[in-house]
Amino acid sequence: MKLKSISLYLFLFVTSFITYANESTDGQFSKEMAFFAPYVGSWYSVFEEKDGKPVVSDVTQWQRALNGKALKTIHSVNNGSYGGESIIFWDKKKQKYVFYYFTTADFMTQGELEILSENSFVAYEDVEGESAMSKGITKVRSISTLSQEQITVATSYLKHGEWTEPAKRTYTRTDKKVKFK
Repeated sequence: MKLKSISLYLFLFVTSFITYANESTDGQFSKEMAFFAPYVGSWYSVFEEKDGKPVVSDVTQWQRALNGKALKTIHSVNNGSYGGESIIFWDKKKQKYVFYYFTTADFMTQGELEILSENSFVAYEDVEGESAMSKGITKVRSISTLSQEQITVATSYLKHGEWTEPAKRTYTRTDKKVKFK
């Protein structure tokens, strides 16, 4: 009888643990982060050639992080010649989306996101680190729009005190992987 009771308790414990584990890793975002669920996956873009500059390709992956309380993005440009990682989360105290972006180019940004519509948001970033600032870049502003399995991003830089014209890029879903050298 004792063995049956122990077996029953063990069964109930394991069942409840598995249920809890599945609930905490079921792929869902918190209600604050649910907006970003459609962006999850891998995306690829080739930037337009301008002024004789070489073609630039970017692979980015959007991932659910921290049990759905955050979004992690990683990306690599030109097969890893440059890369970065971001963590985006809802800041309860500020009542805003905030993020931190770290790069392989010895600079980082931190900023805030604002939802513009059901499929677009704007990011405002402050740049920290000598490599970007030595080029005169102190702030970044980008608008991202998701539509029909594409993400369009328009990015402007505050460079030497003036905003650049937005550079537009279109990303499509891909199987390509993010690479770091």
